[in-house]
Amino acid sequence: MTQIEMARMGKISIEMQQAAQEEQIDCQELMNLVAIGEVVIPHNRNRNARPTAIGSKTRTKINANIGTSDLQCELKLELEKLALCDKFGAHSVMDLSTGGDLNQIRRKMLEESPLILGTVPIYAVASELERKGKDIRAFEPDMLFEEIEDQAEQGVDFITVHAGINRWSLQAHLREMRLLGIVSRGGSLLKRWMMYSGKENPLYEDYDRLLNICKKHDLSLSLGDGFRPGAISDATDSTQISELIVLAELVKRAREANVQVMVEGPGHVPITDIEANVRLQKRLCENAPFYVLGPLPTDFSCGYDHISAAIGAAVAATAGADFLCYVTPAEHLCLPDLEDVKQGIIASRIAAHIADIAKGRPHAQSIDDTIAKARRKMDWDTIFQKCVDPELAQKRKHETSQSREDRCSMCGNLCAIKTDTADNHA
Repeated sequence: MTQIEMARMGKISIEMQQAAQEEQIDCQELMNLVAIGEVVIPHNRNRNARPTAIGSKTRTKINANIGTSDLQCELKLELEKLALCDKFGAHSVMDLSTGGDLNQIRRKMLEESPLILGTVPIYAVASELERKGKDIRAFEPDMLFEEIEDQAEQGVDFITVHAGINRWSLQAHLREMRLLGIVSRGGSLLKRWMMYSGKENPLYEDYDRLLNICKKHDLSLSLGDGFRPGAISDATDSTQISELIVLAELVKRAREANVQVMVEGPGHVPITDIEANVRLQKRLCENAPFYVLGPLPTDFSCGYDHISAAIGAAVAATAGADFLCYVTPAEHLCLPDLEDVKQGIIASRIAAHIADIAKGRPHAQSIDDTIAKARRKMDWDTIFQKCVDPELAQKRKHETSQSREDRCSMCGNLCAIKTDTADNHA
């Protein structure tokens, strides 16, 4: 049985127990949220990943994208990135590899990390076609469904599928005069195939086939936003909204089939539109978990997109987004290196924590209170232990004030805290 199926029968799975303990909420409450689809616990029955609850009343979660390309393919480097994802606090990883032996890369990632792992199966299909000297116009629907089945048997916990691009939403897109068009790789591939073949998107037309595979393996669906805006001028247009309406239909059908499902959200959105986008998704998709890329509230920040994404993510998560796909300094430029991966995770964790305080998640505020009390006492060990990057904080403190634990080099002898508390110790 799937997690949602067990929850609807009133059964609390081991995964629900472990996730509830991690979230510090009641098992029965978490089970009820899984039952109605407001929380998902991606957990392929063929693999024993760390149970992670995503959705209503849980902490905001972080996903990190890694993977090879046809221009840069080094398995060892990707596995090092994978280890960093766990070390710096990501909750899941998506393998977006398109270069090299994709089965080997995916298998090693599944073996070496406790984090839930997601993929975009159409990447593997397109990469195989390219290897044979063909392009997406040679695509046959069975290729994609067989790839999804193979990945599910390997143990992948969730997959992104761009099933919201159908003939109806495509017509809305073709009427649109977008500044940047389509920026989703999966979305662009399916659009090209549909335009060439004149056929319906098989992920939409044969959605029941997809759901049967997912139910068999308890493979969670992440309904991709193939028409997401890649420029803030394209945000919240008829193309994006048409796809979202289709995704709402697909959420309902997945829940009816006892398949766990979440919805992916827009990439580039002006900060004034972020809350409205979250509210619209939650309303149309009946509070399905919302998985957002960023969002980025500016196109201006190349090389620093992790910063603009963290700003957008804090706003989105405060408004109700549940799952943040990190953005690294390499976004729009190149594959991320090890430092990029770290910076992307740290920026997203800060955004998630800000939102969790705003949403009143258990013990979020207490972390900040503990740090504040430790600062008052100059308790550096506690500060280092509780902050987002203990290694960096400790390094920066000690490199400028090695022998003076009662002060830092910012204020020196004019420390405000020491001045404020001086009379208390007199």
